[in-house]
Amino acid sequence: MDRASAGRSVRQTVSSHDQIVRSLGQDILSGRIRPGEKLPNEADLLERFGVSRTALREALKTLSAKGFLVVKTRVGTKVTDPMRWNFFDTEVLAWQVANGMDAAFRRHLAEVRHALEPAAAGLAARHRSSDDLAGMREAIEAMRREQTSEYAFARADLALHLRIAVASQNPMMRSLASVIETALLEAFTLSPPTRSEGLHRETVDLHERIVDAIEASDPEAASAAMVAVIEAGYQRVEAEQVAR
Repeated sequence: MDRASAGRSVRQTVSSHDQIVRSLGQDILSGRIRPGEKLPNEADLLERFGVSRTALREALKTLSAKGFLVVKTRVGTKVTDPMRWNFFDTEVLAWQVANGMDAAFRRHLAEVRHALEPAAAGLAARHRSSDDLAGMREAIEAMRREQTSEYAFARADLALHLRIAVASQNPMMRSLASVIETALLEAFTLSPPTRSEGLHRETVDLHERIVDAIEASDPEAASAAMVAVIEAGYQRVEAEQVAR
């Protein structure tokens, strides 16, 4: 096999693997395959996806690592209880977004943010460096500039939250960025702050209060300001859902 053919083979294998993992993961999250149920047999899955047995088995191993499946001898591959599913996995969160997030999931996401991000902001107020602050101010200015592009504003907003997580000096906080990113994606998809001048200004001002408190080395104020940002975003999205 020449180099070009080998490259195509690797890409096809990766593509097939991702396709199987995503499709079955979304089937499980949506309830099309329920907890406690066995997956379709191997022959049916091979026919459905048109892949090799090796590719299928590797994909099932990936889903098992994410907590979705358990393989039992003489029983088969079964879907696990949802309590075992890893919702801190970036792919799992992306599948949930693609499937649509109901009110319960939006609430769960907000609850996790309330538990984590105010703590990160408080730690950032204790440990931030001058470089951390410069990065936060840069993100705030980017948010202020982006008054029409939902995507550009969202990237600037995310950059600020990630800067705060890094400034906390807690690597675990930084590793939970997938939750923050998904929450912000939800907010911007369902109710973008750029839809009105007043909402844009209010959103930027709320975020700037977090940075002001971090710069003042005031952990309590930083945490409270982060709570205000999370709650404002959550209430905005829920109000939008009620109005639809």
